[in-house]
Amino acid sequence: MKCDYACESMEHTVGRRAFLSSLMAGSLAGSLGVAAGLGGAMLGQSAVASQFKAGNKRVLNIFLHGGVSQLESWDPKPNTDTGGPFRAIPTTVPGMHICELLPHTAKQMHHLSLIRSLDTKNGDHGRGHVEMTTGRKQMPGTDYPHLGAVSAKLLSPENFSLPGHILIRGAGSSNHKAAYLGPKYSSVTMEDGQPPQFTKRPESLTSQADLARNALRERMNDRFAGKRRTADTDAYAYSYEQALDLLAQRDVFDTSKESTKDQERYGQSEFGRHCLLARRLLEHNVPFVQVNHSNYDTHHENFDFHIEQLGEFDLPFATLISDLAERGLLQDTLVCVMSEFGRTPKINSRYGRDHWGTAWSVLLGGCGIQPGAIIGKTNDNGTQVVDRVVDHGHVFHTILQAVKVDSTGEFTIGSRKFPIADPAKEPIKELLA
Repeated sequence: MKCDYACESMEHTVGRRAFLSSLMAGSLAGSLGVAAGLGGAMLGQSAVASQFKAGNKRVLNIFLHGGVSQLESWDPKPNTDTGGPFRAIPTTVPGMHICELLPHTAKQMHHLSLIRSLDTKNGDHGRGHVEMTTGRKQMPGTDYPHLGAVSAKLLSPENFSLPGHILIRGAGSSNHKAAYLGPKYSSVTMEDGQPPQFTKRPESLTSQADLARNALRERMNDRFAGKRRTADTDAYAYSYEQALDLLAQRDVFDTSKESTKDQERYGQSEFGRHCLLARRLLEHNVPFVQVNHSNYDTHHENFDFHIEQLGEFDLPFATLISDLAERGLLQDTLVCVMSEFGRTPKINSRYGRDHWGTAWSVLLGGCGIQPGAIIGKTNDNGTQVVDRVVDHGHVFHTILQAVKVDSTGEFTIGSRKFPIADPAKEPIKELLA
């Protein structure tokens, strides 16, 4: 369902689609790595360097933009003053119940786990998105790399020719910064799940002419590098070569190559097509894929909106989890479903729920995660956490530890060291397998 955001925050008043369309011509080259990204961010010669050899671990992040209601998803409170009209239904994990709006996901919960005790103390969309995807408090004058950039840096196989950080964006934020890791690790954004723009050779240019043109470019580059080679020239050459690799593998991004049966199983909704694309990318060992789904900012008619939004989410997501498990990919793929915050237990005068960072939920599963676990607890009507309070920093550590990254390590950039994750936080150890 597409709707106007009732909160009228700046995060939702910018015309992102129009803005991004004007930038797409330059985004691919920048995302694949330019000078600052290739030469500036290097891991130190420490134990962290060995994490490049972590071996085919991947992260799939599903971001439910706007703030999905935990009460209509992962932590229902039926028959209470805050619970709303929906029932809690059993899952494939004994004793675990989720909202009846997620019947297909309920059948996959033996692969997944719930954190029901987030207290992020935040009700702002922009700040919530940044903090959940960087694991750090947003502070003036600071800029931390997105989870996708960190994953691409630490999990990309050696000589990996595809982008390591891909955002499949139907809606929602595209602010996937690499910060000090450099633009090589920023996201390649796929608008509406389409292959990246400008990756198809113009029909007027024959393959023979293209090969001849590239051969001439390589000779000229080699001649230039013989006398004037610098880190910058190496970076630009690297960027161009990786772009050529991407053009050669354009079919990786094309879901029409999947069987008609699979396309039907995932459905023809935008989110369904995006989940099928995510599976295809993970099968090609892309280290980080994020799929956006929006709009959950339900300040009015919360229940009607969640019927439609979760109705669109449920079957494709459950199908994706089932497929990853059946194909042997889930054991090496960390799956997370997050938002920027949850929604208020109190139902407002417009039958909506407002922003709520005090007691809400995140789903994790797959690689390195104990299946079927429930971490933390809220009180009977969901107004506060009563057991195992955690926040975005703990979740960030947990995701990285699950894919065998030492989240207590450091990046060495120039002569400076930067902690991989917030050193004041730690993983949720009882959730790790």
